[in-house]
Amino acid sequence: MGLFNKIFGSTEPKEEKVLPWIALNSIEQLNAIEDKSKTKTQLIFKHSTRCGISRMVMNQFVSQYDLGTNADLYYLDLLSYRYVSNETGYKFQVLHESPQLLVIKNGIAVTHASHGAINDLDLSKY
Repeated sequence: MGLFNKIFGSTEPKEEKVLPWIALNSIEQLNAIEDKSKTKTQLIFKHSTRCGISRMVMNQFVSQYDLGTNADLYYLDLLSYRYVSNETGYKFQVLHESPQLLVIKNGIAVTHASHGAINDLDLSKY
């Protein structure tokens, strides 16, 4: 049965990893993120809920994310909160892409990545 399960998957339910997401749904939160970034790294994950690539990248991000990372992790549904997404780009001087991860420290985006490059970022450096 081991080979069968490897090929077709197991019927046993997998334990789902849950990240400590903070919903980003207002422009006011961006000022708080900027302030908090002076003492703790802030991460913003911008996700398009209609995009298969965005979903795939997010799933990979979730599976690889170290729950011990010392950062606040924000989730931005950019379709529902397009105005917040636009303001995020203006505030942190980053061109919009989706999916996209911004790393905010000391009030600025110290790095950002989109698509597959998100999962190549070494967040432990920040």
